[in-house]
Amino acid sequence: MRHNFFKYLNVGKSEKESGIYVTTVGYSSVTPNDQYPKGGHPASHQLNWAKGRILSDYYMVFISKGKGMFCSSHSEPTTVEEGTCFFLFPGIWHKYRPDIHSGWQEYWVGFNGQYIRQFMQSKIFDVHRPCIEIGMNRDLLVLFQKMADAVKASFVGYPQHIAGITLQILGAVYTNAQLLQVNQSPVERAITKAKFLMQESLELQVDLPAIARQLPMGYSAFRKNFKAITGQSPHQYLLKLRIDRARELLETSLLTIEEISEQTGFDCIQYFCTLFKKKVGQSPNSYRKNFLLYAGT
Repeated sequence: MRHNFFKYLNVGKSEKESGIYVTTVGYSSVTPNDQYPKGGHPASHQLNWAKGRILSDYYMVFISKGKGMFCSSHSEPTTVEEGTCFFLFPGIWHKYRPDIHSGWQEYWVGFNGQYIRQFMQSKIFDVHRPCIEIGMNRDLLVLFQKMADAVKASFVGYPQHIAGITLQILGAVYTNAQLLQVNQSPVERAITKAKFLMQESLELQVDLPAIARQLPMGYSAFRKNFKAITGQSPHQYLLKLRIDRARELLETSLLTIEEISEQTGFDCIQYFCTLFKKKVGQSPNSYRKNFLLYAGT
């Protein structure tokens, strides 16, 4: 994650009548000893640790790095670590903050609507157990990235699109929480975390040996285990992630080819264009033109 981003959305009558709508989307990287929360949020969303707050919508917050504390009027104070999400419920007092020594990285979405109220009251998610361990799941991170992309581009119909992504996120949280309780071995968990770290760092120059050290695992063992589980070397897997991410940005954003090259971790635009054409069969410009032509028919 390179930048902080958040957006509070105006919700119209048609979105409310649809039964599910999104009120806010964002992500933030909080370094140790940093102010929390960062400025720019509406007064209704200001969070003071001493006083806590009450909101009128549902929220899901996912912590991808670091740790902190969460508590509410319906649950005990809980230490929140990476790979955990917590839910905020309408009308329920709560407060949370990152640990001053570690900071954290967070992704969030706020949502509401008649369908959502029925869904959230079905006991799939419990106000008395708002914190759920889901692990470092790459698919969930991709959904948050897609949602942020859609909000930044603000194409026609994006409120309905991100409402659908929100349902996917809720489904992914529930599914991953169940899978973690079943049969993932320590090595499988480590490789799952490695895949997540790669996805989250696509804009940067990813240091694969450094990722191996975070697992922790020797680099030769990391390469061997990674290929045994994914069928690809870490380097080839990372290149595929970069190209897949570039395709998404070509389809859903107004970024230039140079900007997309930078946001997918390529220092050289010529190398990016050459590799993209080799992997996809078309240049980035041709891919975008053909996609838009097909989408418009």
